[in-house]
Amino acid sequence: MSWGTELWDQYETISLHTQKGIDFLEKYGHFIRDRCAIEMEYAGKLRRLVKNYQPKKKDEEDYQYSPCRAFKHVMTEINDLAGQHEVIAENLQSNVIREVSILVKDFKEERKKHLQEGARMMANLSAQINSLDRARKNYEKAFKEAERALDNFQRADADLNLSRAEVEKQRMNMTIKSQQCEETKNEYANQLQKTNDLQNQHYHTMMPDVFHQLQELDEKRIKNIKNFMIQSVDIERNVFPIISKCLDGIVRASEQINEKEDTLMVIERYKSGFQPPEDFPFEDLSAIKSGEVPAPINTVAITSIRPEAMTIKGTMSAGKIKKRVGIFGIFSSNKEDYSDLPPNQRKKKLQLRVEDIMAKIQQETAARDGLMKMKGVYEQNPALGDPMSIEGQLNESGHKLDKLRLELQKYQGYLEEAIEGINNKSGQQSVVLSVSPSAPSRRNKGTAPGHHLNGGHLHRHHRNSGGSGGEEDSLSRSASDSSVSNPTVNHKQSAPGTPLPSHGSSNSPESGLGTSHTSLPDSDPEHGDSDAQGHPGSDYCDGEVLPALGICKALYPFEATSEGSIPMQDGEELHIIELDQGDGWTRVRRQIDMEEGFVPTSYIECTLFNSC
Repeated sequence: MSWGTELWDQYETISLHTQKGIDFLEKYGHFIRDRCAIEMEYAGKLRRLVKNYQPKKKDEEDYQYSPCRAFKHVMTEINDLAGQHEVIAENLQSNVIREVSILVKDFKEERKKHLQEGARMMANLSAQINSLDRARKNYEKAFKEAERALDNFQRADADLNLSRAEVEKQRMNMTIKSQQCEETKNEYANQLQKTNDLQNQHYHTMMPDVFHQLQELDEKRIKNIKNFMIQSVDIERNVFPIISKCLDGIVRASEQINEKEDTLMVIERYKSGFQPPEDFPFEDLSAIKSGEVPAPINTVAITSIRPEAMTIKGTMSAGKIKKRVGIFGIFSSNKEDYSDLPPNQRKKKLQLRVEDIMAKIQQETAARDGLMKMKGVYEQNPALGDPMSIEGQLNESGHKLDKLRLELQKYQGYLEEAIEGINNKSGQQSVVLSVSPSAPSRRNKGTAPGHHLNGGHLHRHHRNSGGSGGEEDSLSRSASDSSVSNPTVNHKQSAPGTPLPSHGSSNSPESGLGTSHTSLPDSDPEHGDSDAQGHPGSDYCDGEVLPALGICKALYPFEATSEGSIPMQDGEELHIIELDQGDGWTRVRRQIDMEEGFVPTSYIECTLFNSC
């Protein structure tokens, strides 16, 4: 079926149809363009969404949990999905919209050319028809004039009254009109032949060719629209494997969510290492009054006096703890060893710190290697630069590396101490003592506030006896003064459960520095015979048994690893002979064999006699 055959008389209709077809192709191009804009806008919004929900620096620790890690991976996959939508838009832009624009321009030009050719042919045919019409009219006019001339001649020839000359004139007029009629007839016949030939060519050859070209143009347009639609689908289908991988990645990320693992992680993250306190004992006042017990005890817990003092550091309310002021302020920790944290939290922080320092060392080493290579290049080719100009940078890099290595060694030591403390059953400090068994020395006061009294559940009792109370105040003051008067003491604090350095550290009982005057007199050869004001010490003499200040109960078992400390079993009761001076250690005496030594304050629950 051909337009030239079937639609030979539908020139205007074909012209309008082809125009509508090109307009539709242009409209389809606008559709793809707008879709590209939507794809790009969607991709941009997805990327903006991912950016807005990226974890903030303050929330990085929370993203250790599996749902948060999975969500972070989901955002990565969504970002990749946005990239695939951008790929769709870019490919549609380059492969479809561009081709549609070119084809619309070409089709318009080609259609215009064909229509102009058809219009020219139709104008030629119309002109030929007009010529035929004129020839026919001329022929009709000449024919009528020839008939009138013939009629006039016949009348004149029959009229006997007319002269011969008049008759001859009519004959000549008839002859002229007959010749003119014959000429117009021939002209008419000629124009008719030309018109028929042209019309035959116009409707059977020339215009069908024009219509056929317009038909091919329209079919090409339709075929290209089909191809563009398929190509658009192929462009989108080509990214399906990547989109599928992104979706599979989201599924894999969600499958990595493990509620049990997160539960253990919460325990690891927030576990302090301490044990919950035991039940408050029942106090039978009648038994106390009858004397069946050693002394009346008022079990008023510290928590009832100052609740925030019992707050375990590292918990949600840790921020409410206020630092002690006064003389203990000089022993406050700078927290570089995280000694104010519970054992497990301290270990975690120290591990992160060690990893950070190692990364810095690796980075600085790489920078130093680069400087060394640059210096070697300059030495081989001085034209490139002065080797001595690198010397200053190398020295600075060397100093940085030395500083980082020292810092790494220091924090590795802290970490080893923390791990050693956690390995203990209760997670508290296990500090070695290295003094003579006959004269256990008091520690430097204020070196381990992590083991202060509120870690040991101290119960204080009040008895109307002033002498003992004054003696205790004197003991505390003398211990504080002795620690302040010793400038060589390391005042670095340690957290509960944090093992202290055993190589002569002033934080341990065996250090022998800053000994308290509540210790045996020979525990400090320099200050043993004088108090904080320089007066001779007359409180106790060699061999004299120190009075019991109260009773303590072991909350956890403790293994003495060196001289100066004594072991104790869980639940064992001991006499307190020297209070914790703020360093986390309490001096006790076993009731059975009268053995004396130091134990961690946080390992015991203390109750003092009311005279204290």
